[in-house]
Amino acid sequence: MAKRDVVFPPGRQALYEKNRYSPAIRSNGFLFVSGQVGSREDGSPEPDLEAQARLAFKNLNEVLAAAGCTFDDVVDVTVFIVDPEKNFETVWNIVPEYWGDAPHPTLTGIGVTWLYGFKFEIKVIARLPDGAQE
Repeated sequence: MAKRDVVFPPGRQALYEKNRYSPAIRSNGFLFVSGQVGSREDGSPEPDLEAQARLAFKNLNEVLAAAGCTFDDVVDVTVFIVDPEKNFETVWNIVPEYWGDAPHPTLTGIGVTWLYGFKFEIKVIARLPDGAQE
């Protein structure tokens, strides 16, 4: 089996190693990004939901940038929201700041009961731009 082509954003490698997963893997022209949450540098959750969602997008954008991508390269999005009936509007009101213009990526939204202390998580698949593939 070939070694995984892991992408680490600057300054967070120890956090991913501690939790035993890769932030993103490059494979066959695509970038598969693990779910990103609104974690602070030490891995703890940002308590305010709106700030947590913003931080999740910031963390996502750092992973994308480490692979030479932007959100414009994203083709598929999965979001997980704890208590979506209560929290969806808070999260979705900030999405346009990060999402970009149409055409938008595909989206799957999933309501969950637990996210390890977080209330929002976003995972994506992005197309690697020419020159960003290794």
